[in-house]
Amino acid sequence: MTAVPILKIEDLRTYFHSRSKQAFIRSVDGVSLEVMKGQTLGVVGESGSGKSVTALSVLGLVSAGPGVISGKIGLRSDRIQKDLLEGLGEFVKLTTKDGKIMEVSKDVAGWRRGAERIMSKVRGKEIAMTFQNPGSSLNPFTPVGKQITEAIRLHTSTKTEREAKERALSWLHRVKIDSPRLRFDHYPYGLSGGMCQRIMIAMALASEPSLLITDEPTTGLDATIQSKIVDLLEELKSELGITTMLISHDISIISQLSDSVAVMYGGTVFEYGPTKEVLSKRGNSKHPYTSALLASIPSAQNIREKRYLQAIEGDVLDTINIPTGCRFYSRCSRMTERIRERCVGHEPDLRETGSRHKVRCWLYFD
Repeated sequence: MTAVPILKIEDLRTYFHSRSKQAFIRSVDGVSLEVMKGQTLGVVGESGSGKSVTALSVLGLVSAGPGVISGKIGLRSDRIQKDLLEGLGEFVKLTTKDGKIMEVSKDVAGWRRGAERIMSKVRGKEIAMTFQNPGSSLNPFTPVGKQITEAIRLHTSTKTEREAKERALSWLHRVKIDSPRLRFDHYPYGLSGGMCQRIMIAMALASEPSLLITDEPTTGLDATIQSKIVDLLEELKSELGITTMLISHDISIISQLSDSVAVMYGGTVFEYGPTKEVLSKRGNSKHPYTSALLASIPSAQNIREKRYLQAIEGDVLDTINIPTGCRFYSRCSRMTERIRERCVGHEPDLRETGSRHKVRCWLYFD
């Protein structure tokens, strides 16, 4: 049976305006992704590649203007089917030149009112998210148990305080919090980073969402705690079959937990396909950027032979000054004379090179 996408993002663009440089920061610039029902989509890339802003755009949480300016975000669950950007285009006027957006005129207040109307029955209920820093995402003045019960009473059919508390305790036990009844009354500042991350996961899943977005779930945690959080996510995926969009810069986590993967760079997707094919070092077709990321991972052979790790030369793309050609060409070590002119002058499309495997690179297209 063919999996169907719960979330389908098409040509999403989220820009910010730099007053000092009088230019747009093109944080998300033409991203297209699909999250299939019951599967995990991993999104990987260097810091600044647009991973987190993509997730925040899906939930309508980008507060700085101009924010999301165009695209389509289709949500299709058992309870709801809609475009999360439906009707919002009327609040935006774009001025383009040579296919690029040069000016944005946006009614920010109107957009926000429209977005809140659409997201009122989506955010938390249909799509839940755990953030990079769980400690700062929790309310410091409210016990963590009360925060979970509030989410349960708001987004599920459970409305009484007593039933919500029992359900919250059940989820604390499920995410392997020790002494759930004791931790229920603790405040976030009295818990470790790993415990706060488990609290966030419990709060997100207790609302019974159709899609879970988890952003850098192991950032800032000790190696042993990171391993436990990854094991927890893997166990919950196996047990609940939850549909997940997993964002991380850690390729090993993406490889372990994801069914498919999107490699992002410079605000767009460079490679997209099954995880075993995209992140396998024996993969047939692979973007030079993906290959460079894989080569930078330490291995047992590197340690035995006392070799230096391979680094990707150059700096991460400045998304204010995006080149007319390939966004990676200035750092690419595989560019040949045959394709140099196209790499410099024309940005390649994201095209299929195999079954469900897409690559944005002139190496694979004549």
